[in-house]
Amino acid sequence: MCRTLAAFPTTCLERAKEFKTRLGILLHKSELGSDAGSVGKFEWGSKHSKERNFSEDVLGWKESFDLLLSSKNGVAAFHTFLKTEFSEENLEFWLACEEFKKIRSATKLASQAHRIFEEFIRSEAPKEVNIDHETRELTRTNLQAAMATCFDVAQGKTRALMEKDSYPRFLKSPAYRDLAAQASAASASPSTSRPAEPLHT
Repeated sequence: MCRTLAAFPTTCLERAKEFKTRLGILLHKSELGSDAGSVGKFEWGSKHSKERNFSEDVLGWKESFDLLLSSKNGVAAFHTFLKTEFSEENLEFWLACEEFKKIRSATKLASQAHRIFEEFIRSEAPKEVNIDHETRELTRTNLQAAMATCFDVAQGKTRALMEKDSYPRFLKSPAYRDLAAQASAASASPSTSRPAEPLHT
């Protein structure tokens, strides 16, 4: 364990170790080991890709929540962090809404709308997100004529909650700070074309 984590309480160290271990596995395998397929995979920059290299990607996550959500690597890392806090349902709902907006078939739009509502919105849903009663009822009403925008209010409130609450904790987590330090070191080194090495605990 790196010295920067030495002063943290045991519980914090255990959670940070778990987060770092999982990130290390993700970086090594270049995939997200969860049942949330919509979260996507880690992607390495290469000469065949126009994406920023991984080190630049990691450092960009702290610039804004928008940059984090626009990065497949960032979404995967953030999802891993949220799982350690047992609050991954917020991100999974946000991602489900993003995919929902891409649907063009009216029939599929209606069926997916009900699936998302049952999974995330209704009271006592398996992955119930933290929204107020008015927003829940507004979303229920929107389902009567499902459109690509029917989850916009609920999605916006969930996003705002993550940006205000979970995102700052993610940036302050020992695991992310350690990862960012490695990324900074990699960016400053002559071999900037190489991605940051996977974390090992």
